Amino acid sequence: MAELVKNPAIQEKLYNEIKATCGDEKEEAGAEEDRRKMPYLKAVVLEGLRRHPPEHALLAHRAAEDIDVCGYLIPRGASVHFAVAEMGRDAREWVDPMRFSPERFLPGGGGEGVVVTGTKAIRMMPFGAGRRICAGLGAAVLHLEYFVANLVREFEWHEVPGDEVDLAERHGTTTVMKKPLRARLVPRRIHRAATTAP
Repeated sequence: MAELVKNPAIQEKLYNEIKATCGDEKEEAGAEEDRRKMPYLKAVVLEGLRRHPPEHALLAHRAAEDIDVCGYLIPRGASVHFAVAEMGRDAREWVDPMRFSPERFLPGGGGEGVVVTGTKAIRMMPFGAGRRICAGLGAAVLHLEYFVANLVREFEWHEVPGDEVDLAERHGTTTVMKKPLRARLVPRRIHRAATTAP
């Protein structure tokens, strides 16, 4: 959401896709049949995971045998750490990697075909990869798409004057914003109270 606050044109493009797909009649956005019709929503979530993975490093792995990786010998028994955040910010893999650009995950954007499961060439792995991939991957992506769709559908997200969004991170069990997001929310829709006849 912080990236959408900092990038109002992206937020507006996402809102337009959500509104075109869900209209104003539906109580909520992001039902499964709707999410399949919202490629930009998926692109926003993938770009968020690329730029801001929940963890910067995976649990250490131990090499079962001596192995050569790109000319480097990893000796049997050595601890191997995967710098997940750096993979998503690697300029050899991503054009302008520090820029938040969901378009890279749309056809022709350079990131299409990227899968977060590690079943293809690994360019990002916010949930790990292979047999040690996070078991909650499916539920996490589903919830991210659902929550982002509803938060953007219901509110315009703006910076608070004099309180610029700072994307600096603090590392702990998971990675969070060092300075929590403060945003000015403007309702997009007028909610009518449900009335029932006596």
